Amino acid sequence: MKIRILTILAGLAPAACAPDRDDSSRPATVTRDSAGIHIVENPRPAEGSRLSWRIGSEPAASIGVLEGEEPYMLHNAMDATKLPDGRIVVANNGTHELRVFDAVGTHVATWGGRGEGPGEFLELWQVARWPGDSIAAWYALRLGMSVLDADGNYGRTFWLEEVGARFLIGPPATGGSVLAIHNPEGADTLVVQLRDGEGRVRSSFGTHAGNEPFRKTVDGRPALFWTILGRDPVWAPWGDRVAIGHTGRYEIKAFRADGSLERIVRRDLVRRAPTQADIAAHIDMRLPIYGLSEEEANAVRAEMLPRYDDVPVAEHLPAFGSIMTDAAAHLWIEEYESPTDDFPMRRWTVFDQDGRVLGFFETPKDWHIFEIGEDYFLVRVRDELGVESVQVWPLERSGG
Repeated sequence: MKIRILTILAGLAPAACAPDRDDSSRPATVTRDSAGIHIVENPRPAEGSRLSWRIGSEPAASIGVLEGEEPYMLHNAMDATKLPDGRIVVANNGTHELRVFDAVGTHVATWGGRGEGPGEFLELWQVARWPGDSIAAWYALRLGMSVLDADGNYGRTFWLEEVGARFLIGPPATGGSVLAIHNPEGADTLVVQLRDGEGRVRSSFGTHAGNEPFRKTVDGRPALFWTILGRDPVWAPWGDRVAIGHTGRYEIKAFRADGSLERIVRRDLVRRAPTQADIAAHIDMRLPIYGLSEEEANAVRAEMLPRYDDVPVAEHLPAFGSIMTDAAAHLWIEEYESPTDDFPMRRWTVFDQDGRVLGFFETPKDWHIFEIGEDYFLVRVRDELGVESVQVWPLERSGG
């Protein structure tokens, strides 16, 4: 199974905040109806256009040090969420703990730890708000989700049904439900479901395109590869809906909680065929060379690159990079950036709750975004020494 880590968002659907601009300045969106399904066709925003929203000049909180008190020394902070009272909860995978900080980044509590007992975790991956001011934490090995109260007291744990199946647990969606993605190893499709707070199937969003596997024999043994620059599936809760798509096409399908398709959102895109430099850079990023010296990395390349000679290459570069949604029910779609590009910022196309394009917005390239609130970004950054920090940056949505 090809694992991907998802940022967990709260299952709320507040009213969207509008940018400070006249509707006449928006790109001309066309919406039509097809058998009760809204199809939203958007043009690409003008190249130099940007939303008038602003990121603050400095973080409101920054958690993480090279040396200091243990709670501030983060190790593989996989996720974080901001609670209604302003506290920040960090899922620190390296110690299997939930570390809790106040709104300015002062440590106030540590919950959990490695173990299999109540309130303990194995392979802690994600944390999220849960209905009733509770907190949900997901750990990987048994596909379990533990629910704690606002003070960190253990409440209960539930697991997905069909323990033997290969599943990913996605973000909490509506009404205390979670997304479950059935993604068997080597399959080119996946099934997305909504599970209730006991892990049982609530509804299904059907079968969708997954990754593009390629099987062959290497050194006399079967091996699994993936189409070079091939599609990646994406999904995220979007207000009271669920957004599902894949990077092979600029199209996102929005489903209601009952599993019915509600709308399809598209955006114009000029597709580009990959160059040899794109292909080489893509392969290089997938080789196990992180942390190696240049000499060691070159030895790995010499051994492994020939294995990719007959692996298929996608006809076009991906249509986009990733998707996120925010607390104001906006959909954020990241512009695809080839490893050969050198853009100073990450660029996103932002859509309103109806799927109408609002415009481009840029975030720092070194941000790993956990959560986009109505007035903040919650992110992880690493400095030149690899020291992790979890930071809260103010977000001003003009006119919102």
